[in-house]
Amino acid sequence: MPTNVVMPQMGESIAEGTIVRWIKKVGDDVDRDEPLFEISTDKVDAEIPSPAAGRLAEIRVKEGETVPVNSVVAVIAATGEAVVEAPASAAPASGAAAGAGTAPAPTVTPAAPPAEDEDGDGADDPHRQKSSPLVRRIAREHNVDITRIQGTGINGRVTKQDILTFIESGAAAPAAARGPAVPASGSAPAATVPAPGPAYKPGESVQIVPMSVMRRKIAEHMVLSAHTSPHVYSVYEVNFGRIGALREKKKAEFEAAGAKLTYTAFIAKVIVDALRQFPVVNASIDGHNIVYKKDINLGIAVALDNGLIVPVIRNADERNLLGLSRAIDDVATRARSKKLNPEEVQGGTFTITNPGVFGALYGLPLINQPQVAILGVGVIEKRAVVIDDAIAIRPVCHLTLGYDHRLIDGAEAGRFLAFVKERLEGFAE
Repeated sequence: MPTNVVMPQMGESIAEGTIVRWIKKVGDDVDRDEPLFEISTDKVDAEIPSPAAGRLAEIRVKEGETVPVNSVVAVIAATGEAVVEAPASAAPASGAAAGAGTAPAPTVTPAAPPAEDEDGDGADDPHRQKSSPLVRRIAREHNVDITRIQGTGINGRVTKQDILTFIESGAAAPAAARGPAVPASGSAPAATVPAPGPAYKPGESVQIVPMSVMRRKIAEHMVLSAHTSPHVYSVYEVNFGRIGALREKKKAEFEAAGAKLTYTAFIAKVIVDALRQFPVVNASIDGHNIVYKKDINLGIAVALDNGLIVPVIRNADERNLLGLSRAIDDVATRARSKKLNPEEVQGGTFTITNPGVFGALYGLPLINQPQVAILGVGVIEKRAVVIDDAIAIRPVCHLTLGYDHRLIDGAEAGRFLAFVKERLEGFAE
């Protein structure tokens, strides 16, 4: 009996997924739990294993296509078994019968949204069926009427890219003029920004390559962050001589315990202590309210071949230096091998990113919303420094704190970085 392969639901809030790459081709033999295809969702990229052993008899969703969860994307046949292709008009399978029986057509009605959401919209709200809570929040902040936007998602659903494109085009300004509502900050609506000109002119020598799914999502998130937070940056120079000596001293001990001791682990340990001392840096903004997060969930940015992902170490304040070293190595390794679960890239309260690994003196990173701060780590390299009126050679690093000026002022950011600098330069064993 053939087995249907369905688009999995990689998290409660995820309604659809995009097939990025088929690892197997039609006719290939597959083992149960062997990677079959790669998907990209709003939260994470992942390799999806085969639900059964057999032969890949049919692929119903091409690379680059986005379909709702529980849609049939392929069919696995038992060895030697012939598969009869289902007619295109066949009714979609229910979630309970997705794994057996006659293969249904690939079109499946997406699951209805949950009865409650963070916005408190009623079940009869027409916007509810065509936009996510995030999209509705962006619409409220920019006073946009969602019904004016032509959605490009499933069943006309308005996506993040749809509303961000709408706002950038300046089309949102007339909507603000029609109603009495003002942005959550209480400030006047932003002036209309003219749409950018064309990226190229007819006849120019260009090569046009579509963005990958991951790159499109990074673009959406960065545009949202730039629109949401007034970014300010403070940069401190830190002497890493003490950390470098401790790292050399303890490196073998950590390797014997199955951990790789990196500079990032030392920085993470000090940042955890700093976030306890300065809870406003571990907070978020909700309208006119400040949400102080009691948990410290540390995001560690990991560079991939085609983008950037930020896995989260939950309750990082409950780990010692060894525990943080193990956790950082674990999430980085699994991020690069596409083995992260969706919940492992959600719920972060503060992020560390390290442009210094590519040689950058320092970076000016954008905040990972809805967080209010992010730390950029520059390259650690030996420089001449003055110590007790004498010139010495020490490993030096520039740490940059990017922060949301709606909540964090320069004085508070300075105190935070001064605390981090003091603890790093005098790190206690």
